[in-house]
Amino acid sequence: MFRSIIICPDQALGQRLAAAMQATGHVEVCRTLDEYPAPVDLIRSLRAHAPEIIFLSFESPDQARELVKFLEAEAAGVQVIGLLKKYDAAVLLETMRSGVREVLADPFDTRSVMESLSHVKTMLDRRPVTHESTNQIFTFLPSKAGVGTSTIALNVSAAMARRPDTNAILADFDLNSGMLRFMLKLKNEYSVIDAVEHSVHFDEHLWPQLVTSIERLDVLHAGRVNPNHRIDPAQLGNLVSFMRRNYAALCFDLSGNLERYSIELMMESKRVLLVCTPEVPSLHLAREKIHFLRTFDLQGRMSVVLNRCHKKPMFSKEQVEELLGVPVIQQFANDYLGVNKALTAGTCIAPASEMGKAFTQFAEDLLEKRMIKPVEKKKFLEYFAVTPRALVEE
Repeated sequence: MFRSIIICPDQALGQRLAAAMQATGHVEVCRTLDEYPAPVDLIRSLRAHAPEIIFLSFESPDQARELVKFLEAEAAGVQVIGLLKKYDAAVLLETMRSGVREVLADPFDTRSVMESLSHVKTMLDRRPVTHESTNQIFTFLPSKAGVGTSTIALNVSAAMARRPDTNAILADFDLNSGMLRFMLKLKNEYSVIDAVEHSVHFDEHLWPQLVTSIERLDVLHAGRVNPNHRIDPAQLGNLVSFMRRNYAALCFDLSGNLERYSIELMMESKRVLLVCTPEVPSLHLAREKIHFLRTFDLQGRMSVVLNRCHKKPMFSKEQVEELLGVPVIQQFANDYLGVNKALTAGTCIAPASEMGKAFTQFAEDLLEKRMIKPVEKKKFLEYFAVTPRALVEE
């Protein structure tokens, strides 16, 4: 089914066209604009709905021509069908001069409509629509509860959002014990569950009601504890696709329970950031999770973030890499006072602090597409108290 937007100042004409499209069973009208939109508003509609067809009224030929030029530059492959109140030779000539080859005129008889849709299908088969979307997607996965994953996810995503021209979103998918709502003292009653369930109805007006903006970072909290909720994969896919079109960077805070939807999010990600502390229980569970995620071909996307590191840790960065078989790309010191000060204020760690600077640099590194060489696995520390069967298989 084709996704479409109608741009038609004549509301009655637009309604008749929408009814005609619905009758075909091949076109979904996602949005009807009853005035010629400004470029910034049209961009929002394109990102919200990802249409393949734009039905554009030539009631005002000059404005219509400007929109056609804009669409050619900003929405490669989107097919424009001219919309007329009646066949008029002069207006028809204007549509052709604009580069619009398909035209429909009221009344919209079935034969003409189906012929136009057939021509459009041929064009889309040759040149599919490509809506701009980001691949900067990062999931934050805890090795175990309490290792500080939400704190890292929040501050890294906030640092990303502070970059010029990098709008970012952080979504809390820990339905068991999501902390972002508490950490930021959010009052918005809408949660990530509402976003998933409304994923097929998003538009540029509904979405701002679902998210909370913290400076330049948009946040979707997990809502109240709801461990029994099941997320439909198709709805989740719609949500992620919408986010990819509307944000430069996506960050997902996961529960660590490896739910099916969490696996889906990791498979969409550029990088899976496994957060652990340099302590035996945390490293043991980190290794178990890496072993499990290998079955989904995710090891190549996985990196380790060591949190709450001391000056003289029990295990060095190199030893952790040998144990886990994936690179440690970041280490954060233990800043108990800074974290608790931010929690009390319901905000991020101060960017000017040492911890804040570390988050800023890490965000820069992640977004710079820096390649990380895989760690060659070696015979590891014999004194690490685990059984051989627990080791990650080669």
